[in-house]
Amino acid sequence: MSKVIMERFPYRFVEGDERGYIEKFNDVSRRWCHMYECDSRLQLLTAIEDFEYCKWLDPEGVPCYRDQRGDVVRSPHYLDN
Repeated sequence: MSKVIMERFPYRFVEGDERGYIEKFNDVSRRWCHMYECDSRLQLLTAIEDFEYCKWLDPEGVPCYRDQRGDVVRSPHYLDN
């Protein structure tokens, strides 16, 4: 049984039996889509606590972890494109 434990647009965090996953809202389809399957409950909780980490996991290469100069670190998925 899955249960949504938190929503922080455009992401929502879903708790599963042993692990959890992150869904992202798709503006085109107006639906929640599976974005990332967490390896453990701890990883899910880390993504909830650290929003930048959640963005880093996003396969669309969402800019994250900006430093004070404004530089951007992109997720490793950004290199796939």
